[in-house]
Amino acid sequence: MIVRVSEARVRPERFEEFRESIVSAVRGFPARHPGLVAHEVLVAPPHSLLYVSRWRSEEDLVAYAGKNWRDEPVVLPGEEEYLLGPLELRHFTVAPLD
Repeated sequence: MIVRVSEARVRPERFEEFRESIVSAVRGFPARHPGLVAHEVLVAPPHSLLYVSRWRSEEDLVAYAGKNWRDEPVVLPGEEEYLLGPLELRHFTVAPLD
């Protein structure tokens, strides 16, 4: 499993509008991306929003984000108008606890 974290630094005056836009946009992702195991939007107002997604495999991430999935975030149309800077992207693998 691969955990993908996209962090947006949002203009504080646009935070709530951006949050609503992202939640609306990703709501249908599980139906469109079968390799998406789970996802959530985490918020830390006034300017930080994370989209956390868990993917079954690298192949599933390539299908979602393209061959440069490790380095290039998926940016929704018009998203940049809300942001203070580029999205920060990180990936993690899950370490077994047993």
